[in-house]
Amino acid sequence: MLLFSGALPGGDEAMELAVAHALVRQASTGEVSEALRIYRPAAPVVVFGRRDTRLPGFDAAVRSARAAGFEPLVRAVGGRPVAYTPQALVIDHVKHEPVAPDGLESRFQYFGNLYAEILRDSGIDARVGAVPGEYCPGAHSVNARGTVKLVGTGQRVVRNAWLFSTLIILGDDDQLRPLLTDIYRHLNLPFDAASVGSLSSELPTFNPNTFEQRVTTAYGVQQPTPLGAATIKLAATLTTDHRA
Repeated sequence: MLLFSGALPGGDEAMELAVAHALVRQASTGEVSEALRIYRPAAPVVVFGRRDTRLPGFDAAVRSARAAGFEPLVRAVGGRPVAYTPQALVIDHVKHEPVAPDGLESRFQYFGNLYAEILRDSGIDARVGAVPGEYCPGAHSVNARGTVKLVGTGQRVVRNAWLFSTLIILGDDDQLRPLLTDIYRHLNLPFDAASVGSLSSELPTFNPNTFEQRVTTAYGVQQPTPLGAATIKLAATLTTDHRA
């Protein structure tokens, strides 16, 4: 498995999303067999799902995001709006697999359990399952104490490949709660601000570098390689697809 580590130079968060989009396309053709990309964003963003863009309150939600200093974007995988700052870890895993749709549920189960185990090893009381009122709700979210969401996951399945994306909130949950409250109110979606948590809130001694190393170790990859020129070129053509 290839490992691509670190944010892209330039801080273009739409390009960051486009790289995952490009990698799953390359996995679809077999150009990429399997790859893991892990990075911390350079700037705060609100990332909407495609169906959110069709809701009556979407324009108001975008304005709220911008007013709070968060760039509004649209992601390739499913789900409802998420917000994060540089105090987050984004993990995109792509794989060439001819029968990718068959493993949709099993991938959610496997990676939910994997991240819960990593968090427990870090000293957090982590459990798999949605908490009431969480943003981007999912049965295989990872929470702390059955109370606050820490990890969200989503998938995109294409011909002969899949993309599994994971968002881990490392900190800045105090910034996320009021913003997500506004976003979900505009979209008329259920949300409880008390469901937003972070690893640093759960663990005062939390070290993001140590945690990131735990993640790559769990995947069995350690030595990163640079993104290929073909991936970057393809991602550049897809960037506009991810701007709100």
